[in-house]
Amino acid sequence: MASEQIGYRGPTACAAAGITYRQLDYWARTGLVEPSVRPAHGSGTQRLYSFRDVVVLKIVKRFLDTGVSLQNIRTTVQHLRERGFQDLERMTLMSDGATVYECTSPDEVHALLQGGQGVFGIAVGVVWRDVESALSQLHGERIDTGETLIGHNPADELARRRNRAV
Repeated sequence: MASEQIGYRGPTACAAAGITYRQLDYWARTGLVEPSVRPAHGSGTQRLYSFRDVVVLKIVKRFLDTGVSLQNIRTTVQHLRERGFQDLERMTLMSDGATVYECTSPDEVHALLQGGQGVFGIAVGVVWRDVESALSQLHGERIDTGETLIGHNPADELARRRNRAV
């Protein structure tokens, strides 16, 4: 089953991203990172986050941990949203603590480092794999049926299908 067909409830997204439910709720209500699968509609409804949403949550958390302001993080997330969150896993996000830069090639990273100021980077591919690993141990939900998937890992599903075919 493709990961685009799986959504993750708030507590699962929090566990995979390493954030509190209070942070998740605040970021959703303020539009920083909203659930793209199913937003909350009033009391009692469950938000449902996509895999990419959870990756972005973890990126936000990493930036906060390194002291980047929430306003700069908002600008970064807005930029990523405008480009459709495409090629996230191939991207490196760099920051000097004030500004966040998107680097898609080693040359761009090198040029930024040549500026002489202190910078740090987030290799989004590493965050991507961390989230994949965390979510493989947690509950997901099929978007079409609402069926709960326990410890779902898309690669494991493929392995199960191969074994059944033999």
